[in-house]
Amino acid sequence: MPRSLIIIVPCFNEEEILPSTSFSLSKFLNSCIDDNLITSESKICFVDDGSKDQTWNKIEEIISSNSHCTGIKLSRNFGHQAAILAGLLENINLFELYITIDADLQDDVDAMKDMLQKNIEGANIVYGVRNDRSSDSFFKRSTAETFYKLMQKMGVPIIFNHTDFRLMDNKVLQNFSRYKEVNLFIRGIIPSIGFNTEKVYYQRFPRKAGKSKYPLSKMTELAWNGVTSFSTKPMKMVLWFGIINFLVALLLTFYVLYGLFYGKVVKGWTSTILPMLYFSGANMFAIGMIGEYIGKIYEEIKGRPRYIVEEILKKED
Repeated sequence: MPRSLIIIVPCFNEEEILPSTSFSLSKFLNSCIDDNLITSESKICFVDDGSKDQTWNKIEEIISSNSHCTGIKLSRNFGHQAAILAGLLENINLFELYITIDADLQDDVDAMKDMLQKNIEGANIVYGVRNDRSSDSFFKRSTAETFYKLMQKMGVPIIFNHTDFRLMDNKVLQNFSRYKEVNLFIRGIIPSIGFNTEKVYYQRFPRKAGKSKYPLSKMTELAWNGVTSFSTKPMKMVLWFGIINFLVALLLTFYVLYGLFYGKVVKGWTSTILPMLYFSGANMFAIGMIGEYIGKIYEEIKGRPRYIVEEILKKED
């Protein structure tokens, strides 16, 4: 029996690629409707994450000519994760299936049919996973693989080589909506929910137009947010680093005292070097790490909205 589907597409300054994205996704949607995989009420939802270009105007043009498309405009740029969240939560309980895919068309649109098939076979969540990174440069491939390995070693429940290309059903989304944290790392939250999961492997394509919205700095920020949102291992590392630092300082203390007693040091050197051994940059590092966690607690306690919707647009409006 066909089920209703909505495809969530977060957009930030994607005016160049949106016409191609809309065409490809609409073609896929119509194909699935014809194959009786999904109902004719299925939709594509473009979420404008505070774009500075003509992205929203492009979305309005698409919606005016395509009844399968809807749009959500956020009041400002809240970030990629918040844009996905807005697309999902503003459509919760309205559809049976939800697929999230980036607007750059680097994820294989045809792989979504395999996701739908896995769902028919009983999977509540289907992850889109890259089958290889041979098309990436050595630097991008090594940094990306390091990112996933680091996250897994830190205890973050992340799927290797999976971004935010996934299918979930409404039952999963209902449970996902109960996660209220401000510091979102959806790639870690979804695997922690449970239910029946499957993977679909696909080849990632080069971006057809526009620029990547995830340079190394953004990837580093995302990794740090994921680690500090899901794991206390950095705090434990600081503890062990402090213990090692103390033992090294203890050994150096004996060395300094030895030099003092045998008169092999300049007067005043001991009183200067000893405090430096104990109050070094390691302490500042530890304080900074603790501050990071306290800062996250502060942000969560304030309970500010994770996104603000300025406008929701549908053709019937």
